[in-house]
Amino acid sequence: MAQRIPVTWASAVAGNRELRKPGCRAIGCVLNRHPGKSVLWETSGPGIQCPTNQGLVETGVPGNQGPVNSVTQETRNSGKLGSLETGGMRNQGAEKPVVRKSGAEQMSTNSSSISQFLLLPFADTRELQLLHFCLFLGIYLAALLGNGLIIITIACDQHLHTPMYFFLLKLSVTDIGCISTTVPKSMANSLWDTRAISYTGCVAKLFFFVLLIVTEACLLTVMAYDRYVAICHPLHYGTLLGSRACVHMAAAAWASGFLHAVLHTANIFSLPLCHGNAVDQFFCEIPQILKLSCSDAYLREIGVIVVNACLDFGCFVFIVVSYVQIFRAVLSIPSEPELHKAFSTCLPHLAVLSLFLSTGLIAYLKPPSISSQFLDLVVSFLYSVVPPAVNLLIYSMRNLEIKDAVWKLMIGYI
Repeated sequence: MAQRIPVTWASAVAGNRELRKPGCRAIGCVLNRHPGKSVLWETSGPGIQCPTNQGLVETGVPGNQGPVNSVTQETRNSGKLGSLETGGMRNQGAEKPVVRKSGAEQMSTNSSSISQFLLLPFADTRELQLLHFCLFLGIYLAALLGNGLIIITIACDQHLHTPMYFFLLKLSVTDIGCISTTVPKSMANSLWDTRAISYTGCVAKLFFFVLLIVTEACLLTVMAYDRYVAICHPLHYGTLLGSRACVHMAAAAWASGFLHAVLHTANIFSLPLCHGNAVDQFFCEIPQILKLSCSDAYLREIGVIVVNACLDFGCFVFIVVSYVQIFRAVLSIPSEPELHKAFSTCLPHLAVLSLFLSTGLIAYLKPPSISSQFLDLVVSFLYSVVPPAVNLLIYSMRNLEIKDAVWKLMIGYI
């Protein structure tokens, strides 16, 4: 039998400190610091003596009145914790269990421990990396300088302050932002022979890419409506597309893009990532980051993508219907030059819109069974890099008013 040794409060506690030592365990405690109250300590075996004034460990603040919250001591032989009664209540001690994290907690830990992502390189050899850098540099500079020139021209020329050019200016802004979120980082990685992008950088780039790409889709839809009203209902053009209506439509496009960006970014980066940090794309793209998440954790984001795809498909249908009505109106024009001019303008518009929206839908909705690294790369390039560079030629350089305004602007500066 274990031997119980009574120890007085005065000898066991000094300044609200509790006596502890291996081989002894407390089986009782005092209610307050009044002298005479006893603490019972039990030895774990014969020959073990519980000291009365050694190994004191502080458990409270001197001068504290009331019950003492004791810390129990593990015994030497049994490895179990003793129990200590505090304020008349007895807390049963037990061996401290090993805390095992659940699968979800482990996955969350894996996600939170990721400090960077690894983007897909375009080439492995140094020569091909430099070639990729030069090609992307040419595309980026052409899009940047061309769209910048359009923005300056429309802003400076009073004759271009019409609804069509108002939306064209907004489109040029989104084109510059869209291509700037994808191409420069890929160029830098090829130039410096690296793949890394920080976690924060990936979050920021994905947010701005979704914001700009959704805004661009909305602006293209509004521009199709603008052309429909101008050709099919010219007498009502000033009423349906007044300055206030144009501002409201542009604001709605940006608000839609912002809402989609917040939803997608919050959903994507709240998912546990349990398949590493290698993104099979040259920029942070939603479908590729979803592949890193656990199989049972991304259904919420899939729902958001499906809703977004339905909205994009609705925009595409609206654009197609608008251009069908435009073509019907154009076919009634008796003049062949005017007919050729209308078709040469509308058909490239429709081709770029179809390329942009169809490749975007394929990138986000294609089943994993037909997914391949090369296909994913081509589709993403077609909807993220090509439209911002081609919109410059389709919507602006084929427009005589834009050409004349650019020429006058350049001569004025010369």
